[in-house]
Amino acid sequence: MNNNSDPLFGRYANLDFEEAQSVDSIPALARLQAEHGGKTRVTMRLDNDVLAVFKARAEIVGGNYQTLINQALRDAAQGVTLAEVVRQTIREELHTD
Repeated sequence: MNNNSDPLFGRYANLDFEEAQSVDSIPALARLQAEHGGKTRVTMRLDNDVLAVFKARAEIVGGNYQTLINQALRDAAQGVTLAEVVRQTIREELHTD
């Protein structure tokens, strides 16, 4: 991280995290994360062109590319296909008065 990539860099650059603990090691924080988190951090590799598409879409709609990837994975996990999305969109547009 450098001062060009994060506007808050200067504020936190000199903090010492040597004694920092993970959330898992602090029961109260672990409980809060479990109650309110609902997400798990993962590391995965994506093709550059796939990532570029999600980043471009996020910029167009003003959202976050990670949220778009999450929604695409959710749709795939639920068996939602592009054809079904198109059909539903057409139905909604045809029934709009």
